[in-house]
Amino acid sequence: MTGDKKTPAAERTGNLPNAQYRRFEGMREYEELIDGLIPQTQSAIRVFDRSLSRSWNAPQRHEALRQFLLASRVNRLYIVVHDAEPIERECPRLVDLVRQFSAAVRIRATLTPAKHVYDPFVVFDSSHYVHRFHYRYLRAAHGANDLIGAQQLLDRYAEIWEASAHAVSAGTSGL
Repeated sequence: MTGDKKTPAAERTGNLPNAQYRRFEGMREYEELIDGLIPQTQSAIRVFDRSLSRSWNAPQRHEALRQFLLASRVNRLYIVVHDAEPIERECPRLVDLVRQFSAAVRIRATLTPAKHVYDPFVVFDSSHYVHRFHYRYLRAAHGANDLIGAQQLLDRYAEIWEASAHAVSAGTSGL
């Protein structure tokens, strides 16, 4: 653009001016970022992973998710995993959330067309995320106020969601 007026960064790049992206290595930091972002989330948390870690059953994460779901009737928690079987056995607190918030929590398992996806990620609303580049390795990234990076993951998530089926219901036992 010419002249004295400057084009805001969001208009030039499509991203927020305070967008941040950084790489890191370590499962502990990955899990800590998830725990730190849950309370900041205003409407939706979308999780994709091979299977859920035991951190999804931790009392503090359970309480943070519970508070997130209680904050608004429109808040949603969507989870897609390749292997949902361990959830019922290893994450009874999460199953309790499914039971308590049956309209707001959905857990699905991938079908054959999506079994090749190997990079776990969690998207918070539509601007924050954590993304591991492969489930076997600790290399990951964190995006904050990153609309472009989050939208790319949301697009992938929509495809994964379409290639998945209901896996854990409110009637599941295991507590």
